[in-house]
Parts: sequence; C-alpha cells; structure tokens
Amino acid sequence: MLAFTFPGQGSQKPGMGSPWVDHESWELVEEASQACGRDVAQLLLEAEAEELKQTRNSQLTTFVLSMVVLDAVERTGVVPNFTAGHSLGEYSALCASGALSFEDAVRLVAERGEAMQIAADEQDGTMAAVLGLDDDLVVAACARIDGDVWVANYNAPGQVVIAGSPSAVEEAGEKAKELGAKRAMGLPVGGAFHTPFMAPARDRLRKALAGVEVRAPAVFVVANVDATARDNAEDWPQLLASQLCSPVQWRQSLYTLQEGGCATFVELGPGTVLTGMAKRTLKGATALSVGSPEDVDVLLAAVTDLKPSEKQPGGPGEHLYVTERLVVSPCAGLFTPKEGLSNGDVIVVGDVVGWVADEEVRSPFAGIVMDLMAVEGERVTARQPITWLRAK
Repeated sequence: MLAFTFPGQGSQKPGMGSPWVDHESWELVEEASQACGRDVAQLLLEAEAEELKQTRNSQLTTFVLSMVVLDAVERTGVVPNFTAGHSLGEYSALCASGALSFEDAVRLVAERGEAMQIAADEQDGTMAAVLGLDDDLVVAACARIDGDVWVANYNAPGQVVIAGSPSAVEEAGEKAKELGAKRAMGLPVGGAFHTPFMAPARDRLRKALAGVEVRAPAVFVVANVDATARDNAEDWPQLLASQLCSPVQWRQSLYTLQEGGCATFVELGPGTVLTGMAKRTLKGATALSVGSPEDVDVLLAAVTDLKPSEKQPGGPGEHLYVTERLVVSPCAGLFTPKEGLSNGDVIVVGDVVGWVADEEVRSPFAGIVMDLMAVEGERVTARQPITWLRAK
C-alpha cells in the first residue's frame, strides 16, 4: 500500500518552482495567486532565501509547490491509500484526500502563515533539534528548565525538536546533552512553532476554519496531533487548530501508516526531509521523493513494481500506471460523479461516469470500475484521472 506524505515549513529553497514552469501542472500557481491575492509565481521563481524564510512566504510556497507535484502525479493515475503531512503539510494531505478544496486550502494556508508570522513577531521564540536522546529524556530536559520550552516535533528515533524562548531552548539543549544527547542544534526559524506561543495564531485560524467546508476524505489521513488515521470530516477543524500549539507526532504517524499496511512512502513537494525520516524510522520501507518532473518517472517505475496489498486486494496500489484504463477529465472544474456509480460496476465505451462543470465525462474504454479517483465537489484539472478501470 502507498502513502503520500507532504513536507512542512523549512523545505523551501530559492527557485524551487523553476523545474515546473513548462509543466501542465504549473497552472495551479496562477489559481493559487488568484485565491490568496499574492504573486505566488514570483515567490517560487525569484524570491531570495531570506524572503522565502519568512513564515508567511515559506508556508504558502511549500504548499503550492506540493500541490503542483501532486497534480503531476495524479495525471499519471497514481493514487495513495493514505496521506499525511508534517505540520503545514497536513493541509496538503487533506487537499490530496479531497477533504479540502484547492482554493480553500490556499486561503487557509495563507491565513495560517500570516497568523503564525504575527505571533512569532510578538513573542520571541526559537527551535532546536536534539539528536541522539530518547523522547522521554528530552521531555525531562525541558521539564527541568525554569523557563518556557517544550517538545515541538517527534520526528524520528533520536530526533526531537524543542521550542520556546531562546534562553530556555539553549538551557534545555545543554540539559539534554548532560542526559546523553549527542547534539542540540539550533534551527534557523523565526518562532517557537507548535507551542503555547502560537495561541494567538490558533485563535485567528479557528475563525478562518469556520468559513470553509471540510469534506470526508476519500482516503485515510493521519493527524499530527494524535497520529490517528481518520476518514471523517468533523474532527479536522479542531485538529488543525490544535496542531498549532501541540507537538507534531510524526514518528508515531509513520508507525500508524506502517501498521495500516503502507510499505511505500512518497514525499511530494520540495526537499527530502520526510524521506530521510521514513528511512530512519521504518525498517524495510521504501521511501521516495518527488520534487521535479523527472522524479515522477522514477515514481512510476517504482509503482508499477508494487504488489497488490493483502489487506486491500485489487485496490489502489495494484498496477496503478495503466493509462489506457484511466478515464480523465475533459476540462477544469468541479467534479460530480454519476449517481450510484461505485467500485465493481461494469461500464461500456461511451458511458457517462460524471460531469466536470457542465461537461460530460465519458469513458473511452470498457471495463470494471476499480476506483473513483476524484470525489464529489473536488476541483479537477483537464486530463486529471477521474476513474480507474480494469479491462474485463
């Protein structure tokens, strides 16, 4: 089974959009700019490192590029069984699962980045990675400090991030080394994210979340807050708000994905941070990064070799790259499936499987419906796969 994972803030770099400019999926950048009222293309192509490092910019650009990469992968017909994202990446994971529309997710990410930027400007904070120490001892190091410092990320075995006031973080890092940590390394960030210092941003984000529709995801999404896989809609507004002041349970999330049957982990977006964490955390797992158009070909080669899952025989993950059996969208717009269409239905050439905007989506093939790859109300692009068929 296949998991798509999405990076968070810190994976951005100058010019990271350049490889995608001539790709069809680049059209999402203009749509993102219209949705949030900012020039996202300029940030992806021209912004220097210092400009990109600002929270309001790093979050928006990382999310949009992750969605460009996702769109390119979806055009090939590859779909996941689970999704998950690290911090900001959780919005990418929810968008990939169909729980959030692209436009709503862009606006939420822009609001989240702005709110966190303001909170960080108002409360001086920083973060540091503690390496080579058990989780409970890192917690103990923070507890022994008379200051504001907390665990912010459980990333991988022996890799925990702490955050808080600069003096308390430095002191906790020294305490951690006394307890056996190999290193306590300061991170180049402008705030203490995933701590109580982000409470003002959480309150602002709650208001933004109240104005968007969250749908039930088409696949399970693993939450940062409690590392639990969910396929319902109602929990997510509170989870997304709580995430700002709660530690990211990433290592635990990887275990959840593995226990759910995932053996291949594909990081979509800039950087390879999550790929490294997966390799360090999960023995025997295959971890890949897709950050450029060339990487999509590498993914396809890997996916065609995947075996059917014993837990989900015949489901997504079995011979996903079979383009002659994909029904694709004729245009861009919101997708409405044909009423009653479900897995196992037999269709013939010319059958309508749904509508995008007001245009019919007709199958050029005959076969058995194995999966609907778009959910009702999802925004799809031209030529994006809608239905996956298996020849009779």
